[in-house]
Amino acid sequence: MSRTTGTLGVDDDWTAPDDDGAEHWGRTEGRDPRNLRTPLLIGVALLVVVGLFVLRALMPLGEALTPPTAVRDFVTLTLSVVVESLPFVVLGIVLSILVQIWLPDGWLERWLPTQPILRRACISLLGMFLPVCECGNVPLARGLIVRGFTVPESITFLLAAPILNPIVIVTTHQAFGWDGGILVARLVGGFLLANLIGWLFSKHPDPSSLLTPTFQASCEVTEQHGHEHTKVERSLQQFVAEARAIMPALLIGSAVAGAVQVLVPREVLVTLGANPVWSVLAMMTLAVIVSICSNVDAFFVLSFGSTFMPGSIVAFLVLGPVVDVKMLALMRTTYTTRTLVIITAVAVLFSAALGFGVNALA
Repeated sequence: MSRTTGTLGVDDDWTAPDDDGAEHWGRTEGRDPRNLRTPLLIGVALLVVVGLFVLRALMPLGEALTPPTAVRDFVTLTLSVVVESLPFVVLGIVLSILVQIWLPDGWLERWLPTQPILRRACISLLGMFLPVCECGNVPLARGLIVRGFTVPESITFLLAAPILNPIVIVTTHQAFGWDGGILVARLVGGFLLANLIGWLFSKHPDPSSLLTPTFQASCEVTEQHGHEHTKVERSLQQFVAEARAIMPALLIGSAVAGAVQVLVPREVLVTLGANPVWSVLAMMTLAVIVSICSNVDAFFVLSFGSTFMPGSIVAFLVLGPVVDVKMLALMRTTYTTRTLVIITAVAVLFSAALGFGVNALA
């Protein structure tokens, strides 16, 4: 049994339900819906980027042509998220290609325990050796699935790696040191959250149903045609395929994050900072909205340290890399909406409990 087929449980391409609602497996006849959706997403993404740069170019031309403040803020915030995330997305795609194509078969797997809980615990620590933020970890998680890792293992890695990597550890320590236990609470909380969600999904009777049909089909194509070309050719093809899947989601997610930041007044959040309960909820909301890279989010939230309680800072640092709006858009390229709803619900409840606990001990 091939490693991809064995992991996903997919033997043929998924075909849409019939009129009577039944789903079936079989080789799809005629046109592939992905051939229509991908150009559409790329077109939308290009229009967003062109529109943003046009608006940006019009700003210096005079007061009459200057867009409203809200529009300028939207452009600035959206572009900042894209510029901040893009290098890590590219790095993540490159690392994903190295894992899928260039790493010898069985090399990574032989170092991992066979016991499922210990195996997922070790996988959650792989981010220590792959210093990529949450954006770049999405293509990496996709690469692990193609390589043969289970879906719960990929989710465990995806949620833990943005927190348990050396860059994030160093930046969080530089921002807060050991004060208030923020650094320790973030690392322990991120590890426990990722493994909790991975354990929950490991109990799913059909883990392959956690993946989108489009990604399942792409795994099947990779398995069927992966050895017809040289490694260099396969690497180039894989880079293009991953970029086509990830980049539209990154641009759309960044635009949504920019729009939400413009529409939600930050002053409302700041006024809640002194309350041990509302401060946690306010900072969790801010974490989902701002969609800032986990490599630098500690410096961003440091400005709130004088007005917000330590538990709210911890909740921000744990929840943000997992379910901010940009991350959800990227994860939707691989996991179903139902899967993302479950991840979000568990992450929100866990982060809130962690924040309340830190505040109680502070």
